Amino acid sequence: MRAGVILAGGFSTRFGETDKVLADVAGVPMVRRVATRLDGVVDELVVNCRAAQVDGIERALSGTTVEFAVDPTPDEGPLAGIRTGLTATDATYAAVVAADMPLVDPGFVSFLFERARGHDAAVPRWEGRLQPTHAVYRRAAMVEAATWALANGDRRLVSAFSTLDHVVVGEATARERGAGGTFTNVNTREELRRVTGMFENGSGAESGDGATR
Repeated sequence: MRAGVILAGGFSTRFGETDKVLADVAGVPMVRRVATRLDGVVDELVVNCRAAQVDGIERALSGTTVEFAVDPTPDEGPLAGIRTGLTATDATYAAVVAADMPLVDPGFVSFLFERARGHDAAVPRWEGRLQPTHAVYRRAAMVEAATWALANGDRRLVSAFSTLDHVVVGEATARERGAGGTFTNVNTREELRRVTGMFENGSGAESGDGATR
């Protein structure tokens, strides 16, 4: 079984006072854009967020079957959020995607599941940087690694997944699969306007519709 874990619990300070995961992206809340794209390649969806966000996200995802994994302590960072999200599912593997990535490519996510098979993780590299919040993890292994790192006062994602048997999916491979846009994230109002424009002119249309589980 495959799960999709959407990380939505950050305070998004660069975006302003409103919750960016609820921001309107061409008529659709951003978190719903992510959930819709993941839904076709996973068996269940989990949203990791703060308790104060549940009602708003629940409304944004109306009609979508989703499990909420609420952070026991708000905004402890993505590693803590990943651990919380992964503990809410029994899936063997889970795709972890940040809620501010509305262009996430389901076909590329499906490819990451394939690359992770037999390993503890498949983490892509883009523009010289690893993308651990757009990756697939073996649930049990990543929960253990995250728990170990956090118990030692280390909140860095790289500290956890670097201890795993992980596969790095290189930038060349991502480009070959036409997946560059999948790593686009929205941190500011200007970035929101840019991504909204992509949906409005058709360049943000769904990709990877042929992906299978």
